[in-house]
Amino acid sequence: MAKTPVPAIEGWFTQDANDPRLLGSQCTTCKNYFFPKESTFCRNPACDGNELAEVPLGRRGKLWSFTNNCYPPPAPYVATDPFEPYAIAAVELPEEKIVILGQVEPGIGVDQLEAGMEMELVLGPLYEDEEHEYLIWKWRPVRSASNAQSV
Repeated sequence: MAKTPVPAIEGWFTQDANDPRLLGSQCTTCKNYFFPKESTFCRNPACDGNELAEVPLGRRGKLWSFTNNCYPPPAPYVATDPFEPYAIAAVELPEEKIVILGQVEPGIGVDQLEAGMEMELVLGPLYEDEEHEYLIWKWRPVRSASNAQSV
């Protein structure tokens, strides 16, 4: 029996497998974007705004920085047993001008990443239990005809 996919963090992203989006907020006064979303006040210290609109964020950006994670994070993170290291990416969204951290899709290591490369948001499992597969956002290099063989 197939497990039901559910978000590992409710309200942080859409579950459209073809067009997943992180859900952020935008201040209606200064127009700055925030993730995770803010609902009480603008995080921009130069702004007095307190009206924030929930907005879907762009799903492509440039790889700003990356590293590998060789140790299981502490609870409440649910690590695989045995733990499998994974890459972490910091991706800058061009329209929003913010950097979003996230795991890199499994099978893509730091040796396949390069600062400045285009990345896209995807959904993937974080962990599962008897009934559910808990999804989280992840990053992967944009596959073009020229790099489809190497990634």
